[in-house]
Amino acid sequence: MSPKNLNVSNKTHKFLLDQLKDKQTSKIYKKFEKNFRLNEDFIVAVSGGPDSLALCFLSKIYSIKKHLKVTYFHVDHKLRNNSTKEAKFVKLLLKKLSTNLEILTWVGKKPKSNIQSIARDKRYELLLNKAKKLKINNILLGHHKDDLIENFFIRILRGSGLNGMVSFDQRTKLQNVNLIRPLLKFSKKNLEYITKKVFKNYVKDPSNKNDQFKRVKIRNFIKNLELEGLDNDKFYLTVKNLRFANESIKYFVEKNLKDNSTILNINGFVILNKNFFLQPEEVVFRSLTEVLKSVGKKYYPVRGKKIEKLIYKIKNDNSLMTTLGNCVIKKVNNSVIVSKER
Repeated sequence: MSPKNLNVSNKTHKFLLDQLKDKQTSKIYKKFEKNFRLNEDFIVAVSGGPDSLALCFLSKIYSIKKHLKVTYFHVDHKLRNNSTKEAKFVKLLLKKLSTNLEILTWVGKKPKSNIQSIARDKRYELLLNKAKKLKINNILLGHHKDDLIENFFIRILRGSGLNGMVSFDQRTKLQNVNLIRPLLKFSKKNLEYITKKVFKNYVKDPSNKNDQFKRVKIRNFIKNLELEGLDNDKFYLTVKNLRFANESIKYFVEKNLKDNSTILNINGFVILNKNFFLQPEEVVFRSLTEVLKSVGKKYYPVRGKKIEKLIYKIKNDNSLMTTLGNCVIKKVNNSVIVSKER
């Protein structure tokens, strides 16, 4: 390491250690370190909001202590006139940690509807491409404890089942890359404390106040519930208990996938045998959802009603050939062949 880089590194270490002299900051970091437990290099997705900036700070300390390489990325969606200015502002904020932030730009036509959902998918696509290029298998996301409640109610409005309502897991996998949410046990209040203390500022996304978006409506609804006595701790306990039930179902889904499906890597096909569809309804539903998501290379699964219709057709149409979720589904005798749509 050159003398210049060594000097920068020493200043960064001193800055971080000085922040940990604060009791609350130190307590939050110790909790983060205890729950994170990763010994591989990772990427951090940085929106510029208080949640992701707190994640930048915590992950930077962790990477130094564990001698890991961490890379930070911000996605400029170009959905607002000042988005590029905001991206540069976030880049400047991270210089406090002597950290370089790379800005990824969404180039192309922008949607007129379902904006947040499409932007999220594009964000994952850009991050995954970078992860694969750098050969890094872990991407950290800034979702926190409060997001669990929002996600729960959003999924209820969509008519989701048990898996959908509690599917905000700490670790999920997409295209063989781990998506990790190390802040799920932290409240937004704690993360804002960290960001205000360390960075003094953050990006304020105006869409967070636009009640045309479903997530904002849900957020306001939850605030009203809190005024009526919603107990967040009891809510988290309920979600935790539902997760236990969900894990039991997952066990049988994994067993069904293992016992009754065959992957042909040469052609990229998945063959589902007759027994695949003779399991309990929920197990069949989830198993087929996972197959379509994997073969179609989608982060989010196909909507439930479409899966239900497909299962009905599979059971009742011996000459079935259709497409769904970027997949081609074809019934041959008593088996079903799923391949990626070309």
